[in-house]
Amino acid sequence: MNRFFIEKINPQGKQIILSDPGQIHHLRDVLRVKLLEPVAVFDYQGNEVITCVKQIKSGQIELEVKEIKPARDPGLRITVACAIPKKVKMDDIVDKLTQLGVERIIPLETERVIVRLDKQKKAEKRLRWEKISMSAAKQSQRNTLPLVSPVTGLPEVVYQENDFDLKLIPTLEGRNKNLKEALEQDKKKVKKIIILIGPEGDFTPDEVVLAKGAGFLPVSLGKDVLRVDTAAIAAVSFIRLNEAA
Repeated sequence: MNRFFIEKINPQGKQIILSDPGQIHHLRDVLRVKLLEPVAVFDYQGNEVITCVKQIKSGQIELEVKEIKPARDPGLRITVACAIPKKVKMDDIVDKLTQLGVERIIPLETERVIVRLDKQKKAEKRLRWEKISMSAAKQSQRNTLPLVSPVTGLPEVVYQENDFDLKLIPTLEGRNKNLKEALEQDKKKVKKIIILIGPEGDFTPDEVVLAKGAGFLPVSLGKDVLRVDTAAIAAVSFIRLNEAA
């Protein structure tokens, strides 16, 4: 069944009228839906309905709501602030993290990040990452989209992101607890997690001190030095597996 995203669904509504040219083009010309064909529709709030195509016109498409899907338990709400990598595309990281069900992705600039984007490039990249996230959410049958934040510096993240039960910074600096040990602390109380993923060459010692001062717990992802994409995917995968255990 084709899945389609709109900004907001009225859960009490009996029909959805699409008049935006982009939405109409996507359903009619890209997905090539036909009359009476079922279409799943979801929104930012996690609402999801099963509809069927009732009318296809040049200026609008009418979808009739057939079933309201029950809300899914999102489980742990995970935010990943990931340094923009040099060789591996951030596109792939956004795609994989979306499939793994993260709530928010923050492209991160740190002292050792080599890729530096100007204001226009940052805006263009964010739009691209949002499209990739939407595509991955449809493919993985998520009923929510992760928020892709603007490119942000490390100080802004560590000082502004306070609404978390557990804040983690994997680093090669020092002898740290492993990720499993960190997650076992007050496991039942942990509902929201933020994890910082550093660049090639790791966070600088000053950045680790900065994060620790803001309540981030340094952890180890193992003895091997991981690439940025591998570290991000491995960390979130482990958190999800630990959640299910």
